[in-house]
Amino acid sequence: MTLPHTYGMVLMLTILTMITWGSWVNVLKVAKGWRFELLYYDYSIGAALGATLAGLTFGIWGSDGLRFVADLAHAGKVNFLFGFAGGVLFNLGNILVVGAISVAGMGVGYPIGVGLALVVGVIWNYIVNPQGNPLLLFTGVALVVAAIFVDAIAYRVHMAGKSATGDKADAAARKAATWKGIWLSIVGGALMGMFYPLVEIGKQGESGLGPYAVGFVFCLGMLVSVFVFNPFLMRFPIEGPRLSFGDYLRGNARVHSLGIIGGLIFIAGTLSNFVAASAPRELQVGPAISYAIGQGSTMVGALWGVLVWREFAGGGARVYRLLVLMFLLFVAGLAVISIAPLYAAR
Repeated sequence: MTLPHTYGMVLMLTILTMITWGSWVNVLKVAKGWRFELLYYDYSIGAALGATLAGLTFGIWGSDGLRFVADLAHAGKVNFLFGFAGGVLFNLGNILVVGAISVAGMGVGYPIGVGLALVVGVIWNYIVNPQGNPLLLFTGVALVVAAIFVDAIAYRVHMAGKSATGDKADAAARKAATWKGIWLSIVGGALMGMFYPLVEIGKQGESGLGPYAVGFVFCLGMLVSVFVFNPFLMRFPIEGPRLSFGDYLRGNARVHSLGIIGGLIFIAGTLSNFVAASAPRELQVGPAISYAIGQGSTMVGALWGVLVWREFAGGGARVYRLLVLMFLLFVAGLAVISIAPLYAAR
């Protein structure tokens, strides 16, 4: 298989993760009228297809470790189970965050849900596999947490402004949707933050999986669990009328393709992150740092929401000042995290 051997290559992979993780959810915006529960079936299929394709290409090229099929064959049952469980746990958290985005927008769902996932994930990943300078790593995480709080304040100010100038019934509905989105983001973000350590444990030991093999097993967990979680959410939807699998089958080629494309974009970033975390130990990167930089997707998702989808339009000067402060805190936090490997104890 192919692994990076310089910190520059690792950094490029984590930046790719940041862009793809923060961008794939735009397919939900493009597929207007297509419920996220229905799109999620195709998203999971797209992720599994992407992981298989990567395993049969990058997973067999190069001379680093075992090839993809041999890697899967030699894996221990416990390692396989942890990788699979990581996919299941991620899927549940991600479905809730995507649901939050569908009711409250990318400007809320991403900074809160994915930002919280960053904090939880970095702490657990550092416990499982400590690498990098801890002071710089957790200082960067603290800056990201500050950015999350500023985003929440900006949205509260924005909604208060709308309530003062708009229809009271409409404002009350928007406020209820926002709070529903915030709570979904909190629960989903906490769950998402717990998946990566499971994947990392699946890679450890003599029978541990390589990054391409564990990515494939991870996607199997996603694909299997979507047929457990999704029917429940379709019967008891976050918003809107109940759905059935027949509604999914009635979708056209365009909306099914968008879901698959979203899954392909997501898994491209996820595998890039797994590969970056598997770089030689002397680079002092590890899962905590690769995951933390990748979760800069929080900022990318918020940028999409603010600049493209205009979710804060008409918010006034105070709201825009808060948004600028949020982005500055995110950038500062990611910058501090990115240099943590360079100042690690050797």
